[in-house]
Amino acid sequence: MEPDGGCRLIYSESDGLPGVIVDRYGSVLVLQLLSAGAEYWRETLAEVLMQECKPSGIYERSDASIRRKEGLEPREGWLRGGGEGRITIFEGDMRFQVDFRKGQKTGFYFDLREARDRVRQYASGRKMLNAFCYTGAFAVAALKGGAKSVLNLDSSVPALEQGAENLSLNGLEQTASEFRRCDVFEELRRLDAQGERFDLIVLDPPKLIDSKNALMRGCRAYQDLARLGFKLLNPGGILFNFSCSGLMDAELFQKITAAAAVEAGADAVIIGRVDQSGDHPVAEAVPETRYLKGLISALPASSQD
Repeated sequence: MEPDGGCRLIYSESDGLPGVIVDRYGSVLVLQLLSAGAEYWRETLAEVLMQECKPSGIYERSDASIRRKEGLEPREGWLRGGGEGRITIFEGDMRFQVDFRKGQKTGFYFDLREARDRVRQYASGRKMLNAFCYTGAFAVAALKGGAKSVLNLDSSVPALEQGAENLSLNGLEQTASEFRRCDVFEELRRLDAQGERFDLIVLDPPKLIDSKNALMRGCRAYQDLARLGFKLLNPGGILFNFSCSGLMDAELFQKITAAAAVEAGADAVIIGRVDQSGDHPVAEAVPETRYLKGLISALPASSQD
C-alpha cells in the first residue's frame, strides 16, 4: 500500500465524545474506548465511522489502564475489516512505519507533530541525545534537519528495532544514529559520569503522574530528568523537555524545569514552548485536555556556568 497521512480524528471531550479516541492511519481507523458510556456505543460508533470515513477497516485498541477504573476489561481486535497490524504513513517528507496493534497508545504520537518540526529546525550540525525515543520519530526529524548524530535511548526492544527501520524507510544512514536499550534514567546518569555532552537533547518520558497521589513523586522524577538533561548539555545547546501528564500544569512544569537548571548549574533561558498539535484541541471546560507541555531551553554559547 502506498503511504498515506495520519491524524487524530476524534479527541474525546474536546470533540464532544467523552471517552472516545479515533486515530487515522492511512485507510485504517484505530478506535479507543475509555469509558463505560463509550463502551455502550461501540457498535454504533463503528457503523457511523464506516459510513462517514469509509476506511478499509477499524481496529480497536481499548487496552488503556484507565478502563479498569470503570470495571471494563481490555479489548483489542478488528471491529470492521482486517489486515496486517502495520502501516506506513507520511508526515511532510518523513515516513514512519506504525504498529497500531502493539505500539504505545494507538501506535504513534500525532500530538508531537509540531514538536518534531521544532526539533528539526534546531538540529543542523548538532550531536543529539533522544531519550525515551520510542520508534525514533524525533531522530528522523533531526537527521532530516541535518543533525550530525543521534543517540536514541529506550527500554523497549521492539520500539528500538522499529526506530532503526524508520531510519531506513527515510533513506537515512544507520551509522548516524545509535539505538540503545537501557533504563533511561540510569543511562543518563552513566553518560554524565563519563563526561558525555550533547548539543541537542530531547526528553520525552512516558506519563510519570497517573493520579493525584503520585503528583509529588512524579514532580521529583521530572525535575531529576531535566537536571540530568541540563548537565549533559554543551554550551550553546538546546534542551526540549516534555510532560504528557494531565495533572501537571504548565506553570508547575516551568517551575520544575527552572529548579532543575539551578541544580545543574545551568544558566538556561526558555526560548520556546510546544503544545500538542492542532488535531488535539483543548476544551475550554475541560482543562485536562491540554495534557502535553513542552519547553525549549537554551544555554549560552560561552559557558554553562
